Amino acid sequence: MDTATPSYDELTRTFTRLYRLQHLQSIASWDQAANMPPRGNEARAAAMAEMGALLHRMRTDPQLAKQLDKAEAEPLSEPQRANLREMRREWRQSNALPESLVQRAYLAVARCEHAWRTQRPANDWKGFLENFRPVLAIERETAELLSQQMGLSRYDALMERFEPGMTAKAVDAVFGDLRSWLPGLIRQVIAKQSKETVLQPKGPFPVEAQRKLCERVIGLLGFDFEAGRLDVSTHPFCGGVPEDVRMTTRFRDDEFLGSLMGTIHETGHGRYEQNRPRELLGQPVSESRSMAIHESQSLSFEMQLGSHPGFVAQLSSLVADAFGAQPAFEPANLHRLITRVKRGLIRVDADEVTYPAHIIVRYEIERPLVEGEIEAEDIPALWDAKMDELLGLDTRGNFKDGPLQDVHWPSGMFGYFPCYSLGAMYAAQWFAAMRRATPDLDARITRGDLAPVFEWLRANVWSQASRWTTDELVRRASGEPLNPAHFRAHLEQRYLA
Repeated sequence: MDTATPSYDELTRTFTRLYRLQHLQSIASWDQAANMPPRGNEARAAAMAEMGALLHRMRTDPQLAKQLDKAEAEPLSEPQRANLREMRREWRQSNALPESLVQRAYLAVARCEHAWRTQRPANDWKGFLENFRPVLAIERETAELLSQQMGLSRYDALMERFEPGMTAKAVDAVFGDLRSWLPGLIRQVIAKQSKETVLQPKGPFPVEAQRKLCERVIGLLGFDFEAGRLDVSTHPFCGGVPEDVRMTTRFRDDEFLGSLMGTIHETGHGRYEQNRPRELLGQPVSESRSMAIHESQSLSFEMQLGSHPGFVAQLSSLVADAFGAQPAFEPANLHRLITRVKRGLIRVDADEVTYPAHIIVRYEIERPLVEGEIEAEDIPALWDAKMDELLGLDTRGNFKDGPLQDVHWPSGMFGYFPCYSLGAMYAAQWFAAMRRATPDLDARITRGDLAPVFEWLRANVWSQASRWTTDELVRRASGEPLNPAHFRAHLEQRYLA
């Protein structure tokens, strides 16, 4: 029996080269956000555009199409077939776009994102629009070309880059259900919590002490500092590669919980990256399954585990060590602080109950924006109306804490926002499955035994990477497809029980 796979083997060599060049690209991108001096932006943007064009040329090499077709007929194993599926998906997306468009996108995004850093604090919506219009035009052009190649709507085609297989129709169904009960739940929880006494921590909280606290908590959560590091950026993120994970956070000396919980969030991303299957690194099948699955890891860490009363009790002693003992740091009070529900303007500071409302606002604006039903100038009025409807907040004239607050749109990341709330739903589903597998899970977390959480995630998510489609991964891990009922049950149990 012939077991030779020459075309597949050649493809793996090509994709290993792509992986190594993307490694350099990701570190350059991290440096751009964390270290680069302001005057370096134009040169870095040109370099990133050049690298983007090089990677695009490799992915659109006509030989690749022939090798993909030949490899289909070769005697491949099931994991190899999964890798071939992911190679073809990457090939299809790349071949829909001309190199000139890829380069223009890098330059427009770099210009817009860099200017956004100063335009946001200046509340400069008018100045932002000048750089944002070219980004939007490029994203619409990209959406149209991907739509033609993949037979999807323009928004679905952009969402496919982050969440393969997900459609706006499915998101509408999930978010429509959320809309039906979320505002009522928010009112109930706020009313319940208004009767509680909560002590506020007394600062200041020195940045260096916060950094050491975050590093201790990261270590408690199993992050490997030999294969990663923590730095500071305007907008926290996790990047790099499994061998060199780059996480960032941000600090304020008048408040520490935002940085601490944000760092726990990024650690979930980081551990997913560090635990992708090493024997498959360099191949598309070794990549994280999707951004909603990635967000399910960060939210498993931040919300499911990080906000668990048993885990918060462990945080309590670490916080007291960092800043000195005070009544506000006692476990019960610290847990009330971490799980405080409050209608607020800022998405990244939102609690897990109000957070989905922020995502719905953005999704219901960016989808018609991509489809050409509205224009960039229409965003503020829509933002104001939806924030008032879903959270009862007045945002008129406040662009800084309104549509300028996120880096996603200036970075051209349309189609990403739904992944956050889908990720929260997957996280709740993971923990429901964990509790079935380990009935004493909550008691073990309270004892400081986090191994069952990490072992379950490693076995069912981290090690699986992109071997399965998202739907298949979720069924194999939890025994059912995405079921938003787990998320609602989690919120009701934590906040109303």
